[in-house]
Amino acid sequence: MQAVARDPIEALQPRRRSPLRFRAALPGDTFADIFGERPQGGRLRAIRRTVLLLLWTLVAIPVQAVLVCLPGRGKLDFPRFYHATLCRLLGLEVRVVGRPATEAPEGKPVLFLSNHSSWLDILVLGSVLEACFVSKAEVGTWPLIGTVARLGRTVFVSRSRGATGREADEMRRRLNAGDSLVLFPEGTSNDGTRVLPFRSSFLATADAARQVQPVSLVYDRLGGLPACRRDRPLFAWYGDMEIGSHFWRLARRSGTRATVLLHEPFSPAALPNRKALAAEAGRIVSAGAAGLRQNRPIGPLPSPAALPETRPPAEVPRLTKASLDRRGLGGGR
Repeated sequence: MQAVARDPIEALQPRRRSPLRFRAALPGDTFADIFGERPQGGRLRAIRRTVLLLLWTLVAIPVQAVLVCLPGRGKLDFPRFYHATLCRLLGLEVRVVGRPATEAPEGKPVLFLSNHSSWLDILVLGSVLEACFVSKAEVGTWPLIGTVARLGRTVFVSRSRGATGREADEMRRRLNAGDSLVLFPEGTSNDGTRVLPFRSSFLATADAARQVQPVSLVYDRLGGLPACRRDRPLFAWYGDMEIGSHFWRLARRSGTRATVLLHEPFSPAALPNRKALAAEAGRIVSAGAAGLRQNRPIGPLPSPAALPETRPPAEVPRLTKASLDRRGLGGGR
């Protein structure tokens, strides 16, 4: 065969080929959208998880109701087992980096300060921390969820100014009794891509705690792969989202993971006031969450008490005509 000479410029240009077209092996469009989210995909998984979660909750409610009335650690240990089982039934893996301050020699009570992006935070932190939650009063009115929250000895707070003092006294009483608390100082949930500034008004009772431990919580796996910014709304629950539809979308997915980063605890007396405490705790939580969102290996960040002391710069003496004359630098007019 005789070779056909081609122009050098034409030879460098890519050849145009028709796009590949696949024919579905089965009739219909249900199984043809391989690269998209199938409308029927994961429905059986979501139904199975919903049924198991409801059955487990109905079994756990009377058990916790009995343990609350009995002395001992049962009412503290069983909620952790309950929340850990919920995470496993939901297919959510929980990875913990660091150690809770309740296991330290200093002991309780501890005030855990965490970022907040979803109702999933309750399940994840409840499976890791031996503590009670501080939640908004509306949660106590929700069917079934309010019952579970009350049995978990949740402290309900409202946004009305008239009840602020009474609720602060209840939180202080619980801390003085030795109960550790989990607090979300942001005041609301967000889209999971950032950490909102911590409100100092939520830390009015922090002086009653023996230790304060910042906690960074990020959902960093989806489908077994690192989660990106596009995947955050799947986990985050904020705005006017309905909890039912949000749970249904999440229950259909697999390969999800949450990472809890427990930073170094410190005494609330290490900082001068609650505004400084809110700013420093917010900085630590935000830095830890940013590292987890970027899928970087990160460990617990040091506490403010462990940071090197920063000394103010030495005061520069004012140069006056008399001081210059004493040094022989003063010139005449």
